[in-house]
Amino acid sequence: MEVLLNEIELKDNVLSAEDFIKMRIINGFAEVPIEHAAKALKNGQINVSVIYRGELIGMGRMVGDGAMYWYLQEIMVLPEYQKMGIGTLIVNHLIDYAKRNSLTGTFTTIGGVSAKGKEPFYEKLGFEIIPNGIKKMIKLP
Repeated sequence: MEVLLNEIELKDNVLSAEDFIKMRIINGFAEVPIEHAAKALKNGQINVSVIYRGELIGMGRMVGDGAMYWYLQEIMVLPEYQKMGIGTLIVNHLIDYAKRNSLTGTFTTIGGVSAKGKEPFYEKLGFEIIPNGIKKMIKLP
């Protein structure tokens, strides 16, 4: 299957709790109660949905303090759409959001926890693998 990247839409903060739960289950994560999913989406800094031909094929969230520290959460792509650059689009979109909204003036830190075996994906994007996850220091203009 080939994805036409010009047909992909990234939409901020439109992810429903139901779709969030479905994506978690499809990608092998534990199901969570709908109330927890709704509150997690509401309290996060941003969530991004990847829409291809009207279908949700990927998502990602960013949580943190909204100024200095940002954490990637649930970067997920449907299995049949993996290894096509969609995860990279999600992570770069969230990194750009953190850069635009960081208040430290000199740097910001983006961290997260990588699913087992996905560390090379994050390394390719400039993240350092650390004992309890991933991190990336970004110098701000």
